[in-house]
Amino acid sequence: MQDKTTKDIAQQLFISEKTVRNHISNVMQKLNVKGHSQAVVELIKLGELQI
Repeated sequence: MQDKTTKDIAQQLFISEKTVRNHISNVMQKLNVKGHSQAVVELIKLGELQI
C-alpha cells in the first residue's frame, strides 16, 4: 500500500483536493464507517483490498 496525501491523489488524477475528499467521504458513507481505519478493515473483509 502506498501512502499518498489528498494532494498527491488530486494531482495524479487532475482533480481538486476537495473532490478527492468528497469521494473518500462518499466511499466511507457507503461502507457505513466513520474513519479511514474502519474503511480499510471493511475493504479487506469485502475482498477489495489486500495488505
